[in-house]
Amino acid sequence: MNEFEKDVQSKRNDAVDSAVGFIASFGFFVTIFIIATVIKTVG
Repeated sequence: MNEFEKDVQSKRNDAVDSAVGFIASFGFFVTIFIIATVIKTVG
């Protein structure tokens, strides 16, 4: 075992971090889609 495996910086679950990243990016693209739909409808 190397020293990095013994002394990890974060002991959080990786699944939680990946889920938060997925939801954040998904929310970003949904927001852009909604803004584009509103602009198309108004225009």
